[in-house]
Amino acid sequence: MPSTAESYVEKPKTLAALRAGLVSGATKATDLAASYYDRIAAVNPRLNIYLSLTKERALAQAAHIDALAAKGDPLPALAGVPVGIKDVLVMQGAPATAGSKILEGYRPPYDATCVSKLEAAGAVLLGKLNCDEFAMGSSNENSAYGPVRNPVDTDRVPGGSSGGSAAAVASNMAVATLGSDTGGSIRQPASFCGVVGVLPTYGRVSRYGLIAFASSLDRVGPLAANVRDAATLLGVIAGHDPKDATSSPAPVPDYAAESDKPVAGMRIGIPAEYFAEGLDPEVRAAIEKGIAALQAAGCTVKPVSLPHTKYAIPTYYLVATAEASANLARFDGVRYGYRSPQSETLLAMYTHSRDEGFGAEVKRRILLGTYALSAGYYDAYYLKAQQVRRLLAEEFLRAFADVDAIVTPTSPVPPFNLGEKSGDPLAMYLADIYTVTASLAGICGVNVPCGATSTGLPVGMQVLAAHFNEGTAFRVARAVEEATIE
Repeated sequence: MPSTAESYVEKPKTLAALRAGLVSGATKATDLAASYYDRIAAVNPRLNIYLSLTKERALAQAAHIDALAAKGDPLPALAGVPVGIKDVLVMQGAPATAGSKILEGYRPPYDATCVSKLEAAGAVLLGKLNCDEFAMGSSNENSAYGPVRNPVDTDRVPGGSSGGSAAAVASNMAVATLGSDTGGSIRQPASFCGVVGVLPTYGRVSRYGLIAFASSLDRVGPLAANVRDAATLLGVIAGHDPKDATSSPAPVPDYAAESDKPVAGMRIGIPAEYFAEGLDPEVRAAIEKGIAALQAAGCTVKPVSLPHTKYAIPTYYLVATAEASANLARFDGVRYGYRSPQSETLLAMYTHSRDEGFGAEVKRRILLGTYALSAGYYDAYYLKAQQVRRLLAEEFLRAFADVDAIVTPTSPVPPFNLGEKSGDPLAMYLADIYTVTASLAGICGVNVPCGATSTGLPVGMQVLAAHFNEGTAFRVARAVEEATIE
């Protein structure tokens, strides 16, 4: 059959261009917000990116920004910028489904800290974005509300779990978005959709108001069309939050200014383990061109060794599923969300509500995690996985003693077809092989577009840096971006 694929790629304006328009009066924030809602109305039915819109709140914020501009008052950092929010982050009064039927009808009474920070910085919050159920997936096909389609090629997946967040930026249904990353859920969809996605250091951004998947791995981060805009977004949402005991008090640098610095003299590590069997030849070629561009910009390239990488997938899928089993125990049909009509007894309400409310992938991970934590298996599985996790983290620390950053492919393959891997969970899990290591180690990373395949599918480079060295990752990613690799 001939392909029915379409492309909806449309690059949004930069933050600098939007701000210049608002300051000069050439652009009104209310008109800008209305234009984005028009774009959503036209394109969302085909791509299924937005699950709900927060139009009243957005237009009120836009009117506030226009009033500031009319008075000549200083405008905040993200004044008037249309932003979409992944539906695992709560917004007061807006639906928060986490892509799951079990949270149907839930409207939280508070904002996530990162949502509050965005709005305080002037952002206009357009609505909630589709995602894999409870952020569990690598293709955005696990949402209870249907899959998201890749704006580059609508026959293909946008990546997951933050597929809606990446696709919204690529299709210009938001200038920037927030996603969450547990094992690659910002970086991999950013790679598949050809946008920039940021994994902050664990503790750099508050998790307050993030619906939990795996608490020792979950992180909130921005997606944008270019590195500098992503750096600006991270600067807004980063910082200590007394509502999140794991958030760091470390000072927040000016990440946008950091991204402007040259890379000449920097040492770039290349791990052989990320260029082994299973890497698509066209992905390899694009990454090698990116490495050559860094060398041309004055970087020194040297090999580094991360031998425990081969254990990353089993380690991740033990730690993450165990924590998911514990976190998702709270969804029982009692206090909020979906409750099965078959609720004659308390036990029936629990069992039927969870069976009907959770999708197949979430149930699979709950079962795996419950087994790994069970008596007699805890030491053999969960404890052993945590020990290997420590070894992975130590390997990165040793590597960063010799290099400033490490570059790898973000995904071993370009975006694959819808349905291609959905029947094979192991093949889907292996799509995260290059991203889960940084997640387990707690370090930071950035996906930056790095060329395309012969058929025009995006390829992303992953730039990894040591804990709280996001500025370094942004510098390297910016150099790759400026090389304008085709």
